[in-house]
Amino acid sequence: MTRHPLGSLSRHPERHRSDRVGWLRAAVLGANDGIVSVAGIVVGVAASGASHATILLTGIAGVVAGAMSMAAGEYVSVQSQADTEAADIATEKHELREDPASELAELANIYVKRGLEPTLAQQVAEQLTAHDALAAHARDELGITETLRARPVQAALASAGAFTAGAALPIASTLLAPAGQVAPVTIASTLLGLLVSGGLAARAGGAPMLRGAIRVGFWGALAMVAAMLVGRLFNVAI
Repeated sequence: MTRHPLGSLSRHPERHRSDRVGWLRAAVLGANDGIVSVAGIVVGVAASGASHATILLTGIAGVVAGAMSMAAGEYVSVQSQADTEAADIATEKHELREDPASELAELANIYVKRGLEPTLAQQVAEQLTAHDALAAHARDELGITETLRARPVQAALASAGAFTAGAALPIASTLLAPAGQVAPVTIASTLLGLLVSGGLAARAGGAPMLRGAIRVGFWGALAMVAAMLVGRLFNVAI
């Protein structure tokens, strides 16, 4: 019995990670920012000689303000992308309605440039236009797909949630560190947390974990060095 080639393909599912791009980018940025920025606040306030309660209260205030800021920033920036996509799609709708023949020729030309023979490109363009002309132009002319489409609310929630989760590390360090040791404990836990978050983010994106950990840890270490240099500039021992 001859096996249908499509049947074998249907039993060979492939795992792709492109659908994670929107929230993964926002989550990685939020988590790293939460760890580094709140750790910087905690270390700075601790270096000033403030009480344990003051350090903790300042850190919590930083978490709330930072999470809201990350959510607002992600929403506004991604919404701008969504507005641009919507405007481009509206333009395509108008052009498809006013001059469908030119749009069909434009679509066929796109496929020719991608390597199809003109006759085949014309057939493909006609069939895709008959199926869903707007979707074909959005995907192949504008590069807008459902998988990679801008999702402002998703990005805002991912960023704010990841920021809060990342900021929990320096807050926990503040609570658990011995008196007078908040700054060094926070610095050490921050670097460790950045290595872990970098590795997990790389794994979620399909990249080598070690490379992701080193990449994020390097920038975190650079931030800590910068903080110490600023502290010494103002005669503050970190």
